[in-house]
Amino acid sequence: MTKNKKDNIDSAELDSLNTLAAGLVHEIKNPLNAISINLQLLNEDLQNSNLEKDSKMSRRVRLLQNEVSRLDSILSDFLRFAKRHELHLEECDINEVLDSVLDFISPEAMQNSIRILKSYDTKLPKCNLDSNVIKQALLNVILNAQQAMPEGGELIVRTYGNSEDIFIDITDTGVGIQRDKIDRIFQVYYSTKKSGTGLGLPAAKRIIEENKGTISIRSEDGKGSSFLIKLPVNSKFQEE
Repeated sequence: MTKNKKDNIDSAELDSLNTLAAGLVHEIKNPLNAISINLQLLNEDLQNSNLEKDSKMSRRVRLLQNEVSRLDSILSDFLRFAKRHELHLEECDINEVLDSVLDFISPEAMQNSIRILKSYDTKLPKCNLDSNVIKQALLNVILNAQQAMPEGGELIVRTYGNSEDIFIDITDTGVGIQRDKIDRIFQVYYSTKKSGTGLGLPAAKRIIEENKGTISIRSEDGKGSSFLIKLPVNSKFQEE
């Protein structure tokens, strides 16, 4: 079997799995939405009561609402991860792409006492990327850094490069990652956080690699982490 034929079969199988995953998520989300709406209505009814019994029930309803919301978030993350991206390449300025992501998260960062520091190379060449999916990958990495600083800290974003590659260094002054856990950080469903779905960083890695880039991590337990993303200036997506 030739390489191109095998790639076509693998691609068809992946498309089929993605379709099944999307259908499954849709079927689960519908009853979840109905449960969420009815829990909200039930909680509103209980809020109007002063009885101690109803107050306890209201707390239980809120707990259920939180769990439904968490399940919905997991399903959304899974769907984004499973989705096969059809890349739409365009010439883009990576500094502008980063700025749009940082502008989006800056209100929450400020609220959590996180200071954003930027150091951009203003002479970077433009590169051919799918800017929309790259934004999602960068957002996943930056949110991970933000979550690693529950007591606040600094988020340092730096860009530099050459004629062939552009580098993005995203560093946090957070809790860091233990040495024996670093190798697992990009594994699906692995998370060092209790509330994490374990899909954010694997999805970021997948998107970056689909754009012919790489991502690596350096971390020290208790001192923070640094993600280094390398993206090609002129990506070649022709079939080999």
